[in-house]
This record gives sequence, C-alpha cells and structure tokens, in this order.
Amino acid sequence: MIKPLKTEKPGSTGGQPTAEGIPLECELIVVVKHNLGLRATREGVASVTGADVSPLTDLLASEGLTLKPLFGVSEDRLQSHTASLAAETGADVPNLSVYYRVKAPDNRLDDLAKRLQKLDGIEAAYVKPPSEPAELRLNDMTPQAEESPVTPDFTARQGYLDAAPGGIDARYAWTQPGGGGAGVRIIDIEGAWRFSHEDLRQNQGGVVGGTQSTDIGWRNHGTAVTGEFGGDRNTFGITGICPDANVRAISIFGGTGSAGAIRQAANMLNPGDIILIELHRPGPRFNFAGRGDQRGYIAIEWWPDDFDAIRYAFSRGVIVVEAAGNGAENLDDAIYNTRPAGFPANWTNPFNRANRDSGAIVVGAGAPPPGTHGRNHGPDRSRLNFSNWGALIDAQGWGREVTTTGYGDLQGGSNEDEWYTDQFSGTSSASPIVVGALGCVQGVLRSRGTTPLTPTQARALLRTTGSPQQDAPGYPATQRIGNRPNLRQMIGININTVPLYRYWNPGIGDHFYTTNWGELGSGRYGWGYEGIQCHVLPQQRTGSVPLYRYWNPGIGDHFYTTNWGELGSGRYGWGYEGIQCYVYKTQRPGTVPLYRYWNPGIGDHFYTTNWGELGSGRYGWRYEGIQCYVFPQPTSAPSAESEPTTMEEPSVSAIPPTFMTELTTVPSVSDDSSICEESFLTSKIEEEHNRVPRDDSFTMVGSSKPGQGKASRNSGQITININANTLTSDETEVSS
Repeated sequence: MIKPLKTEKPGSTGGQPTAEGIPLECELIVVVKHNLGLRATREGVASVTGADVSPLTDLLASEGLTLKPLFGVSEDRLQSHTASLAAETGADVPNLSVYYRVKAPDNRLDDLAKRLQKLDGIEAAYVKPPSEPAELRLNDMTPQAEESPVTPDFTARQGYLDAAPGGIDARYAWTQPGGGGAGVRIIDIEGAWRFSHEDLRQNQGGVVGGTQSTDIGWRNHGTAVTGEFGGDRNTFGITGICPDANVRAISIFGGTGSAGAIRQAANMLNPGDIILIELHRPGPRFNFAGRGDQRGYIAIEWWPDDFDAIRYAFSRGVIVVEAAGNGAENLDDAIYNTRPAGFPANWTNPFNRANRDSGAIVVGAGAPPPGTHGRNHGPDRSRLNFSNWGALIDAQGWGREVTTTGYGDLQGGSNEDEWYTDQFSGTSSASPIVVGALGCVQGVLRSRGTTPLTPTQARALLRTTGSPQQDAPGYPATQRIGNRPNLRQMIGININTVPLYRYWNPGIGDHFYTTNWGELGSGRYGWGYEGIQCHVLPQQRTGSVPLYRYWNPGIGDHFYTTNWGELGSGRYGWGYEGIQCYVYKTQRPGTVPLYRYWNPGIGDHFYTTNWGELGSGRYGWRYEGIQCYVFPQPTSAPSAESEPTTMEEPSVSAIPPTFMTELTTVPSVSDDSSICEESFLTSKIEEEHNRVPRDDSFTMVGSSKPGQGKASRNSGQITININANTLTSDETEVSS
C-alpha cells in the first residue's frame, strides 16, 4: 500500500516520502520567461538572447545543482516540435521549452524554490507533491494464501461489462466490427505493472518509458488498471472492456515525472488514441500535505507543467483521460482559484474551464449497483463519498467492486501472475472503465473507415450520453460526477453522421455551413475554413427533420432553419437552395444545441454549438434561440481543437432582414412568440431599411455558390453582378 507523505511540518516537503520503502518523488519545477532564451546543457546554462543569467548560474553553482529541461530534450528541439505541430494543425500548442527541473533532496526544495522565484527571468518555481495512484483500498486486499490449480472464468463478476444502466454494455460493443478496440492504442501513466500476468499477454506492449517502481503497491495498481480495459480474450480470468486494443505503459519514476511521461506518451500515439493518467496529488485543502485517507487530493492538471503537457497531447489529437482524485473535494470550491506561491503570474484555476481548458476527460467514482458481490455502497451511479466532484467532471465509472487482475484477494497464491481482485476501488478503478468505453467506440469507427473521435468529441459524447448520476443520502446528483458510459448509445449515434463544415468570409461578413467539402474545401473565393461545427445526418432518420438552406444575394447572407414556414420555397430576397442535412428539433441522447444568432450590423446569421462564443448575445450579435440539436464537434479546425471565444468584426454594411421564428430558446432569454410573423417581418424590414443611409455603398458576394459575384448599392438601387451577368432591381423591391 502507498503510505502517506511524511513531512517535517504541514505544507513542507522536508521529509522523504516513501511507498513501502520506495521513495516517492517531489519535483521542483522552474519556469523561465521565454525572452530569457535560456539553454541548459551539461556545461551549464546560457542565454541565446544575450540576457544576463549569471545570478541563476551562481545559485546553481553554490548549491551544486543542475537545471535540466523538464521534458528531456533540448529547448531548440522542443521549440521546433511546437512550431511544426502548430503549423500542421493550427492548434495553440503550449511552449514546453520554458519548463525545467532541479533535482535536490526534498528537505531543500522549498527554500530553493523561494530563492529561484526572486531571480530575474524566472517566471515561476514551485514544488510538486509526489504523485500517488488514485486508488482507495478500504477493503482487505491481502492476497489469498491458497493456490488455485486452474484459474476459473471470473467474467460473470465483471458487472461493469453488462448492459446499461448497471454496466456500460461492453458486451454489445463486442458484437460490432472493431468493438473490442481493434486498431486503438492506449498508454497508462503511473508507477509499475505486471505485464507477465496470465491475462495480460495478447495485446500488451509493456513498459515503454520511465523506470518501474519495485513497490508491490504500485505494481498491483497498474496491473489492476490495465486488466480493466486490456484483459485478454480467453476462457479464464477476466476480459478487458476493449481487449483488442494495444496497451502500453510509462512510469513516472526514473526522472521522467508526470508531465514528462504525458508528453512522451503523446508522441507515441496517433490522433484518436488514448492516454490514461492514474495519479492524483495532495492539494491546497491541507496545505499540500500527504494523508493516509487521501482527503484533499486532486487531479494533477492543477499544476502548470502537467496542464501544459496534457494540452500538448490534446493538440496532437490524443484523448487524455484523467482520474479526478479521491480527495472528497468540491472542485468548484473557491480555494482552487487562489494562485499558490511560486506559480506563474498568469496562472488561473484550470478546474474552471471558463478560465482555461486542458482538454482532458476527468472521471469521478460512482457506486456500482447495490448487491454487487454481496455489498451495498449506495444507489447505483451515486457519488461515492471519497470521489471529487464538480463541473469539471465529465463522466463516472465504477468506484467500487471492480473485478480485474492483481492484488490476489479473489485468487491469490504464490504466483503474482495469477492474482485477481474483485475489490479494486477509487477514481483509479473508475477511470479505466471510461478509457475502455472510448477504446470500443474508436475501434468501431476505425473499422468503418471513419475518422475516430477527437478529444473534444469524446468529451462531449460522454457528457451527452450514458446512464445519469443518481442521488444518495448526503451525496446528491448536484455533486456532479457525470454519467456512466453507455456503449450502445455511444456507438449508435456515431453511425452515418457527417461533418457540417463552417466557413467565414470577412470581406462580406457571412458565415457559411455545408456538408459538402467540395463546395469550398479548405477555403477559397475569400472564404476561410474554420473547422467542423458539428456532425449531422446526411439522410433522414426517425425523429429527425430537414435543415433548409437559403441564400440572399441582396445582403450576402446564408440562412438555415428547420422551420419551413419562415421562408418556404423562398421570399424576402432569399432563394431556397435545398435541404442541407437532417437534425433533431428536440434533444436526443448524444446531441447538443445549435444556437442561432443574427447581427443586423453586418447582415449575417451565425450558428454554433459553443455557447461560450456569443452566449446570450454580444459584439453586435443577437441571440435568437436554439435552432436544432446536432451531434457535438469542435467549433474550430478539427485538428486544432480550439474553440474561438471572440468573433471578428467585419467592416461591412448591409440591409439586414430579421425573422420571427419558432425556435426553442434558452430559458433565461425572453421571447415574445405572440408577435405575428408577417407583421414582425414588415416592421423589422422597414426599421432596417430606414436605418441605413441612402447614400451608403457596400460590396458583397451575390451567388448561390459562396464567394462568387459582387453587389454594390448607390442612389437607391442595388446592382448585383453574378458570374458576370448583371441584374438591376429597385432597392425597395429587393429589400421586401
């Protein structure tokens, strides 16, 4: 068992933390300012920008210390990787070249951090408490002494494989091509494993980084984790959720560290593959002191280097699943807004995704169905008392009674390779269940030749599907740990959906959406590609409705609606272009709202699944309501995975139309649905017609194919040039 930290005083790292006699590693992290141009080599430190680094050199020399790049490669190589990845994907890739580590005895780290913080050119210097496995061993996990002549089939005890809501319906996933995780690669990050286990031999790649701890506690933990999703298909023992996936591991020990392990794993994986972080740390609740009960322990992304390492993986399209921690903490608590001494000045609380978002999927621990293994931990899917909770948490898994490899309390004996448990617990047992579910979905998508889920899609899918969290006495569902995955739903909603591509033309102030990549591709005719807005249905499915598409050459605006009554076959200057795709008018499992906005200043309709882009309306945009429900997808380029939070303000004038619609609106936004559509249209057209001065002029696209054609207005007339064919019309007639 991993013992608690032993410290000289609360908040200090003065003691030597141990795990059954094996040292746990505190880390002194140094962040330098980018303009310092620091380079750390075996010969010492220097600046390529000519900055004075002598104070840093003197401090290191006086203490006999060495400053090393945290991520194990040179600053120049890291910067080159960052630049190439950013150019390739368009992502905002974090600059990992500014992170360093100083190795020294634990009882000197706090003082060294304070001295480093005072030096010019140093952005931050902080001590990370040791990472620990996010397990909770409240049950007797002592290995049974008796030998078993043959390992029986334990899969009947793996209730988490069963149909929802009790399980995640992995057995259904296995009936689908690729549903066992074929073609998917997973890397587990923690301390040690036993890949020689009899049930971990078919698709295991072993330890590919770091140095394994020799501690049996770490080894049992890693073995149990990988067994949950990677256990072999055979007639004995257990079976993993996605047993066909390739499973490897990287240890945080041997100088790798948690952040270094995350970056190393990301570089070994392809977009759509998965990293699992099976760690947590003592947080600020008890002044970062280790405790045997793990109270106050939190997810590791709270520390800047781990956050940026996760973000790096995210920018590569790799899905990161992270244990929320067993600290019984409300991660929405204001305590997590306070910047610790030594953190960068621009640090903000990552548990509040309105500040910044690592992109990770964070997992809480829920109770299994009552009666599992003859025990009762509360209502099924209710928050277990030790699990952290809050808005950050994306999904839950079983936090108790997990049957898997390792420990030996279910089957023991003298050979660790034959050990099994049915009491694995904690957010450590919960997180592998979510990893397994994602592995199954990715395998299905790969088998169909479909692009696998991006990190943003994967998170949204988990949040919008699954078996909902339930109340328990003292642990209401408002203490969020999210839904338990339901693979039948997750796989079902990813069948036969197509991307809805989003474009923006700043020259005319118009957004354009299409399912046909051939219309504009990566951008042309002045249109810039902004990415996949969402996924939609190319053909009608039960309960779905058409999303109609219109084009108004008079004001250069594309308009989309599910309400045929708004424009019908075309009126008020809008020409009907056909059915763009199919969507849902009411929310279904796995769907999210597509919000609709109107900007009268530029004459443009805008649609987004990201409420954070415009909220209830800003930058001249008016919120009109929920147009429909679609399948989630990032709102920027799919490789970039970033969601724009501000809108460019094009300098284009227009005579804008406005419609009274029958949209479903967010409750906090009022909507007077009693206004007659026709009279409302007339009044708004007149209002906007009179608002624009008669001697104004403007230019815009005027074609059913975006980007082709030009319109100009002078002296009460609009002249529209479409593909060199000139049409002249009275302004009032066009406007009405």
